[in-house]
Amino acid sequence: MSARIACLFVLLMRLAAQDSSLTVQEKLFQESLANVALVGYYTNGNGGELKQDRYLIEKISKASGKLWKFDVRIQYNGKDMPLSIPVPIEWAGDTPVVSLTNMAIPGSGTFTARVLFYDGAYAGTWSRTGGTGGKMFGAIQKTRP
Repeated sequence: MSARIACLFVLLMRLAAQDSSLTVQEKLFQESLANVALVGYYTNGNGGELKQDRYLIEKISKASGKLWKFDVRIQYNGKDMPLSIPVPIEWAGDTPVVSLTNMAIPGSGTFTARVLFYDGAYAGTWSRTGGTGGKMFGAIQKTRP
């Protein structure tokens, strides 16, 4: 058995052992955002200056309907805050898309965002009520197995 087939077999076995109420697509999404850092860049407004960005996601789980619970760590201004945030997810075919509209994030503000996840990457737009907004993009990197 080749290493690729063995890896695929192990992945499928892990997915089968998880919550059986999830579709295969949802299970793959859940697995893809377990113990990861979103590492990339964002812009303010339509300017071209890129600023480094990093978000830590410990795990996600489907709550109900379109809501998913994101267990994250927000590291900002020298603070490290673990949070569980309910996040609406829409599907564009096989692609999950965060769809926040005027959602309050504790300690951060109120945000609107559309961010898609696909093939180890993320990209989207964001805005903060009463202030800035822009684009964001980067890679999804595992932080631990």
